[in-house]
Amino acid sequence: MFNLTNKEERILKSLDTPAKIQDFLNKIPTNFDYWKDTCMSPRRVLRENKCHCIEGAFLAALALKLQGKKPLIMHFETIQSDEDHVIAVFREKGKWGAISKTNHSFLRYREPVYNSIRELAMSFFHEYTDKKRDKTMRSYSEPIDLSVFNKSNWATDENDLWYIDDYIDTVKHHPVLTKEQIKNLRKADKIEVMLWKIREWERGRGKVH
Repeated sequence: MFNLTNKEERILKSLDTPAKIQDFLNKIPTNFDYWKDTCMSPRRVLRENKCHCIEGAFLAALALKLQGKKPLIMHFETIQSDEDHVIAVFREKGKWGAISKTNHSFLRYREPVYNSIRELAMSFFHEYTDKKRDKTMRSYSEPIDLSVFNKSNWATDENDLWYIDDYIDTVKHHPVLTKEQIKNLRKADKIEVMLWKIREWERGRGKVH
């Protein structure tokens, strides 16, 4: 399937639960080359042993596909001064959960306990803050089935997957706030900002937490 090598397929099939996929992603160093604009396929992530959020979401979606689930991702849109985020989403017994590659202490794994995609998305809202203590999440996308890109060999493409990144912008997004709610948002507490400073990986130092 997907022209995976035996080694690639063996690794991914061993991740036979969403929790195992998340644990595997946590062990992969953060790809700090996002400043150079990379959007690597799962094959390249496995080979180069690094990824940032969208690259981790691609790998998680592929692992979910090999479990017999749909390879779904979801996009969070933020204010211009903050960074968007992409996660892999899945359903178990009718409930939604999420797998997330992040270098921070928040925006992480979600247990499959949420009744709807909106409920799952809103579980990330209060954690989504920036250095100015502003809550920055503004919308979430419909789940995106990566199967639509099978003919492009998204799982093993040696080129960056910018066509998926571009496609994400065309998918319907749902706002999470009204203009009045945005105006009345409270700043995050200073202790929440302290948590924001915790990193799992540091450039040049490896895993620190």
